[in-house]
Amino acid sequence: MEKPPLLDGEDGSVLAESQSDVALVSADEEGSAGAHGQEDDRPAWDSKLQYVLAQVGFSVGLGNVWRFPYLCHQNGGGAFMLLYVMLLLIIGVPLFFMELAAGQSIRQGSIGVWKHISPRLAGIGYSSCMVCFFVALYYNVIIAWSLFYMGNSFQYPLPWEQCPVDMISNQTVKECAASSPTSYFWFRKALDISDSIDQSGEFNPILTGCLLAAWAIVCLAMIKGIKSSAKVMYFSSVFPYAVLICFLIRGLMLDGAIEGIKYMFYPKLEIWGEVQVWRQAATQVFFALGLGYGSVIAYSSYNPVHNNCHRDAIMVSGINFMTSVLASLVVFVVLGFRAKNIALNCVATLLCSPKLHLDRVKTGVEGTGLAFIAFTEAMALFPASPFWSTLFFLMLLNLGLSTMFGTMQGILTPLMDNFRVLGRHKTMLTVCSCILGFFIGLLFTQRSGNYFVTMFDDYSATLPLIIVVVFETVSVAWIYGADRFLDDVEVMLRWRPPVVYRYLWKYVCLLGMVGLLAASLLRMVFKRPTYTAWNHTTGSETSLEYPGWALVMLSTLIIVASLPVPVGYLLSFLRGGPSLPVEEGEVQPPRERYSKYNSSEPEPNNHHSPLDEDRNRPRSTFLHLGAEHYVLLPQQEDGEEEEEEDTGL
Repeated sequence: MEKPPLLDGEDGSVLAESQSDVALVSADEEGSAGAHGQEDDRPAWDSKLQYVLAQVGFSVGLGNVWRFPYLCHQNGGGAFMLLYVMLLLIIGVPLFFMELAAGQSIRQGSIGVWKHISPRLAGIGYSSCMVCFFVALYYNVIIAWSLFYMGNSFQYPLPWEQCPVDMISNQTVKECAASSPTSYFWFRKALDISDSIDQSGEFNPILTGCLLAAWAIVCLAMIKGIKSSAKVMYFSSVFPYAVLICFLIRGLMLDGAIEGIKYMFYPKLEIWGEVQVWRQAATQVFFALGLGYGSVIAYSSYNPVHNNCHRDAIMVSGINFMTSVLASLVVFVVLGFRAKNIALNCVATLLCSPKLHLDRVKTGVEGTGLAFIAFTEAMALFPASPFWSTLFFLMLLNLGLSTMFGTMQGILTPLMDNFRVLGRHKTMLTVCSCILGFFIGLLFTQRSGNYFVTMFDDYSATLPLIIVVVFETVSVAWIYGADRFLDDVEVMLRWRPPVVYRYLWKYVCLLGMVGLLAASLLRMVFKRPTYTAWNHTTGSETSLEYPGWALVMLSTLIIVASLPVPVGYLLSFLRGGPSLPVEEGEVQPPRERYSKYNSSEPEPNNHHSPLDEDRNRPRSTFLHLGAEHYVLLPQQEDGEEEEEEDTGL
């Protein structure tokens, strides 16, 4: 429900006399139950550095290491980077700033924020929570894979350096001989993968144990909310940068590194004429910043109201992009070294040319395969390979955990803020959520589990998140009003953001997100969904179409995650009247009325009219101001004509 500027008279509350930035406390029956009457007790970041590390840790994830480099060299190298930067500036930063400002002002999770800004679109927050839950389920599996590989890195030689020998025939295992030692270790030893999604098979006991350990780490780190997870962030957010720099320095000393960097930055501007490249660049901007998850809103809700969130938006976006470039440099340096070794071996046998293999190797690996196949193969050629392997997978572990903390915060914060019972039992909610996540996550530890990870990654988040951000933009720019939003941000920041944001939110961002949604839907409709399967007979990957039941499953994921938005609007519309839904038989308690006060006379509000023309009822903005600006007005008797007062909110 909408977070009102007035305190419930039923509780006999008075305005807090605190000198803090936030002086008014929400008191809805459900909409702010978790924070009812205790806004001063809301957790807060110990320092600005802690908050920045948390936001950077969430936005900088595994996609920066393997998704961005893949898109970069597949789509024109330097040309793709220029396109990415342009879309980041005109779409990514404005939407990121919008989420930061909303969360910081209202000091609620995603559910409370969107109930407050546009009560009839309150389902936006619930959709964000559903998407976060789906993402958390499979994301922790990737962390489990990293734990497995890190555990296997403490031996020399590394177990994926050579193909195993069949004890019966005393020959190299055929599956490994047909592929490579690293591919065999990944598909057979780590995943023990089946040939298709139809062949489920038994659970992988080792990966199940790793998944349990991953959920235990997440639970222990978050059991005390941001107070415990923020301390972990000091290491998990900074450590990956140290590892990437070490890898870059070491990689530049390798033969073939310069060729890899040249391949990365060489611009192919003709690629801009392809719609697919624009779609992939926009999607990467969208997911790199974590838009729509609710985690950005949750983290910013623990900030002081007057924190400069505009500067934070630009800073975090810039750090995110530079991290992607740094990771790409490391990837291309290492893969250049790998390609050069393969090319030289090939030339030595007089079978092929160096250039042919250099191009093929660089463009042949994507996603998890880049980390668990290509990188492991290259690191096996490093001197002191176990050290570099341990360092690399420890980096992946920290990248995954920092993003996982933000994803879980996008689930827990809205629930605790909006449901009183859950807000009173934060520890129990965290533990139960992790236990539930582990048991559902067992789906991904069976032999066909990797195919389900691919399904969740491709379909459970992409379309629902785009839909969520489209409605977020509509809510702020058109329903609440972009000018009105900027007025509130001006009071919050004590300076007015550039007017260009008004046009970016209302037109550029909205049209861009609608175009991305349309492109994604058309691609899904006209191209039957497929997945990459491993054929153990040929020792190679092949593309297969999803069976009918799998199509139903992925469609269900999309529908379940997107459904809260239309359902919430429909319920609000059917109830009619006020935007705040009232349950049958429930009577809304009267509220104390406050007016802005000056020592001589009431101060007029120059920002907004208190009347919401769309619903013909008093409505305030969402910004909370200092308590010293308000005085309590006497309650009016029933039947007495109410006088319109400007609340100044």
